[in-house]
Amino acid sequence: MKNNLDLILNGPVLKMICKLSLPNSITGISMVLIVISDAYFVSKLGNVSLASLALVFPFITLMQMMSAGAIGGASTSSISRFLGANLIESANSAIWHAVLIGISMSIIYSVIFVLFPKYIFMSMGADNDVLEGAIDFSQIAFGGAVFTWLLYILSAVLRAIGEFVIPAIVQISGCFLQIVLAGALTLGWFGFPNFGIMGPAIAMIVSHFIMVFYLYFYIKFKQNIVKLCPYPLNKESFFDIMKVGIGGLINSTTIAGTVGVVTATVSYYGVDALAGYGLGSRLEIIITPLVFGIGSVLTATVGINAGANQINRARNIAWVGAIISFLLVGIISGIVSFYPELWLDNFQTNFLSKQSAILYLIIVGPFYCFFAAGQTLYFASQGTGKIFYPVLVGVIRFLSVSIICYLAIKFSWSINSIFYAVSFGLGITGIGLGLCMLGRDWKSEINQKKTLNT
Repeated sequence: MKNNLDLILNGPVLKMICKLSLPNSITGISMVLIVISDAYFVSKLGNVSLASLALVFPFITLMQMMSAGAIGGASTSSISRFLGANLIESANSAIWHAVLIGISMSIIYSVIFVLFPKYIFMSMGADNDVLEGAIDFSQIAFGGAVFTWLLYILSAVLRAIGEFVIPAIVQISGCFLQIVLAGALTLGWFGFPNFGIMGPAIAMIVSHFIMVFYLYFYIKFKQNIVKLCPYPLNKESFFDIMKVGIGGLINSTTIAGTVGVVTATVSYYGVDALAGYGLGSRLEIIITPLVFGIGSVLTATVGINAGANQINRARNIAWVGAIISFLLVGIISGIVSFYPELWLDNFQTNFLSKQSAILYLIIVGPFYCFFAAGQTLYFASQGTGKIFYPVLVGVIRFLSVSIICYLAIKFSWSINSIFYAVSFGLGITGIGLGLCMLGRDWKSEINQKKTLNT
């Protein structure tokens, strides 16, 4: 870890990003495998169970976005800036406050989705067996929400101190354990009891508990840079995390909201159009791990350099990371845009759905690179502790896409207009976050000690 800190503060930027982002990207891929495997196992139970899972899945995803991206990223930002400024006690205090914030957020999720899931899923149109399955899954998955939140908070702590390999190994191992357990508990493999729709939820909680236990053990006994122990509550540590965390929560909500608006609008054009959009947008399964792998590294490395008042180096790290994301995703999405069958032939679908998916990939595909670069710069901005303008870009994207979708329905525009709206939104993310890099937040030196005294 000491060598990683030296690399982060003084090493070649490109080498540093490539070395540290590889394990994170593999972690992201393993998490995608969980999504795919859960859907596969549940599909064996029938369409009713699959529909139940589809109802709960967006809320599981939102919780992961908030715990890993919003609050987790904010925690990494705060701890890494204190560490870069050599304020070890402040970093330790930030760790304790991050844990408390994570536990508090998990309680909110548990209360909502354990006590009131029926009303939530009924409002989404669920009834009878579909509703019952969604409630069963929800009460188990969110009943153990504390383990999910602590998993991502403790992983964020390790990334903040320059340790990227251990959380990657733990999460990759845990993901494969979760996949095997999900199959066993859903379908009754290896003589395990068959819990049906509840199987993947039980597997998630068990695997997250084991991962949390090891991460706690590692932070407590296997490293000597920071300490995980109770600290007196203070508003400075809380505010330093939440000034980034609240923005992250808003950003996560705008991303989910944009997807929701587009999905609802595409459904207006029929089942085939919706199925085609679903197939085309699955390309994000490949893109997301790459962006997460690079972006989460930037949060920590920018934070450490910003805390050490090396703002020019922090800015260079952000730009190099964004360029890498732009090129990698640009190559992938560009190929798929020109040859959409390379992607779509992996799925079974009818002719009309495939045509809709081809149209989506041709129009939207070339713009994914802008979104990738923009999201990478958002992660980097988290490291500075100043994300007002990056979050504003997300809000502008949400409003712009929503307005175009509304006009498309009102004036009966073709589905092409919806896909152009998606492309426009992706472009807003990339260009908007790029412009944020030219603002004062990236030009002035960041004095962490001054932040503590405010």
